[in-house]
Amino acid sequence: MNLINNYRNWRRYRETVNELSRLSNRELADLGISRYDIRYVARKAV
Repeated sequence: MNLINNYRNWRRYRETVNELSRLSNRELADLGISRYDIRYVARKAV
């Protein structure tokens, strides 16, 4: 079961990183996120 949860968390992390990476710098700034912070924000989302 732990393996399945790890996989789901990894998928959620990758989806979040991909979605945030598609945003423009302006859109990220509106959210209060810099491009440098994308991975950190994605980790917190999992």
